[in-house]
Amino acid sequence: MRRTFIITSFFSLLVTGLLSYAVSPWWLVTFIIVVLLVIMGIYDMLQTRHSIMRTYPVVGRIRYWMEDIRPKMYQYFIESDIDGSPINRIDRSTIYQRAKREMDTMPFGTQLNVYQEGYEWVSHSISPKDFNTLNHDPRITIGNKDCTQPYSSSILNVSAMSFGALSSNAIEALNGGAKIGGFAHNTGEGGISAYHLKHGGDLIWQIGTGYFGCRDEEGNFSAEVFKKNVSRPQIKMIEIKLSQGAKPGHGGILPAKKNTLEIATIRHVKPFTTVASPPFHTAFNSPEGLIRFIQQLRALSDGRPVGFKLCVGKKSEFAGICKAMAALDTYPDFITVDGGEGGTGAAPQEFSNYVGAPMMDGLAFVHNMLVGFGIRQHIKVIASGKILSGFHILRAIALGADGCNSARAMMMAIGCIQALLCNTNRCPTGVATQDPKLTVGLVVKDKKQRVANYHEEVVKSFVELCSAAGVSEKEQLNRSHIYRRVFMNEVRTFEDIFPSLQPGCIIRGQIPEKYKQDVEAAHTDRW
Repeated sequence: MRRTFIITSFFSLLVTGLLSYAVSPWWLVTFIIVVLLVIMGIYDMLQTRHSIMRTYPVVGRIRYWMEDIRPKMYQYFIESDIDGSPINRIDRSTIYQRAKREMDTMPFGTQLNVYQEGYEWVSHSISPKDFNTLNHDPRITIGNKDCTQPYSSSILNVSAMSFGALSSNAIEALNGGAKIGGFAHNTGEGGISAYHLKHGGDLIWQIGTGYFGCRDEEGNFSAEVFKKNVSRPQIKMIEIKLSQGAKPGHGGILPAKKNTLEIATIRHVKPFTTVASPPFHTAFNSPEGLIRFIQQLRALSDGRPVGFKLCVGKKSEFAGICKAMAALDTYPDFITVDGGEGGTGAAPQEFSNYVGAPMMDGLAFVHNMLVGFGIRQHIKVIASGKILSGFHILRAIALGADGCNSARAMMMAIGCIQALLCNTNRCPTGVATQDPKLTVGLVVKDKKQRVANYHEEVVKSFVELCSAAGVSEKEQLNRSHIYRRVFMNEVRTFEDIFPSLQPGCIIRGQIPEKYKQDVEAAHTDRW
C-alpha cells in the first residue's frame, strides 16, 4: 500500500500540475488538495504510533476517525457474551487505553447487564486495604525441591505465540516489553528465534510435539540439541506442550512454501519441505513417562524449572499424572492450564468450538486434583485463557491459579485490531503476518513500550481489586470472593459452583463422588 501511495502521488501531482498550468487555473485547487494529501500520507508513513496509518497512508485514517466517533455510534451495543466473543468492546477498549497510557475510566457506570446470566463480580470489603501499602509487583517463585534455578515470575506473562505465526517485529515487541516490565515471554512451540533473543527479555521455551529447536533429523527429541539451545541465559523455564486450548488433540502442518530457510534453521528441519507435528509426543507414552521426561529436561537444563501445558480433556489421564507424580515423588515445577476458548492463527472450527474444557472448569479441576492428592504445594499453577484484565487475574487466582498468561491481550497491546486475517498472511497491523509490506507498520520501539504499559496497568488493577476485597496478599483470595449470577434471581459463589477439596482426601480414600470414576480409571503406565 505504501508503494501504491507513492506511485499514485507522483502521477497525481504530475497530472494536476500540468492541467493547472496548461488547461485552466481552476485545476490549481485540485493540485493544492493533492499536495495536502501527499503531505498527509508522507507524515502517516513516517509516524510510528499507528500501524494502520503507517501501512495504509491517508486511507488508514478512516479507521481512527471511526474509532473517535464510536461511542456516539454504538456506546450501548455490547456483545451478548459477558466474556466477549472474541473480546467485548469494553475489554478491547481498556486494553488499548492501558497500552497507550490513556484514560481508562468509564462514564455512566457499568455498560454490562448485571442481571444477565453469567455476570460475575468480586465481593468488596467495607474495610478495604490501603492500596499504597500493598505490593504493587506481586510475584511467584517457580521451582520445587528438585529445581536448582528457581524463577521469580510476574503474576502475568506473555502466553505462547511462535515466530512464524507472529511476525518478527511482533516477537521483538513482545520480548522488548517483557524486558522493560520484568515479566516472561513464552516462545511458542516454533522454537527460539533471534527475535526472541534480541532484546534480552526472559523466555519460557515451549517444546511441542514437533520438538522444534531440539529434534534430530527424524523429528525425535534430541537431548544433545536441547542441551545446546537451553544454555542461553535468557531461557528461564521450559514448558512441555501436551495440548493447547485452540485445538487440543490436533497436530499441525508447516507447509513447504512457509518453511523458509530462516524458519527451518530455527526449527531444525529441512527448508522448503512440509513438516508435520503429530498430535502426541513420541518422547513418552504414559503419565510415568511424562514425569521421567520432566526429570530429564531438568537435568539437561542445569536445574531450570520444567512444567507442562495442557487443556483438560479426559480427566482420568490427568489423575494418572497425579498418581505418577505421587508415586515417583517427582513433580513439575508448574502446570499451565489452557482453556478450550484459547485462540490460534488457524484451527478447524470443530476443534476450536467443541474440543477441550473451558479454562475455569479445567483450572478448578486441576487445582482440586493436586490438592486431593496432597501435592499442590510442589507445583505452581498458571491459568491461560482469555486473561484480559485485573479482574480476570483475580478470578483465576481465586479459583486456584498462582499466576496467569495472556496471548490475545498482548497482541492487542502491540496493535492487533481483530481483523481475523491471522490465517491469510494479510494481517493489516503487521502482527500475524510474514509480509514485509505489512510488518513495516509495526514499529518495535513504540510497541514494546505499549506491552510494558499494558502489563503494568493490568497488574496495578489486580492489586487495586485485592485492596477493595480487603485482602493484602493474593494467597488470601479464595473461591468465596467471586460471585456469579446463574439465573435471574439466583447468585452463587465460585465455592458453590466449584467446591474445593480437603488436602490429601484422595490419597486417604475419601474421593468425592464426582471424581471417583476418573480417579479409579487412572493409570500411571498408560494413558
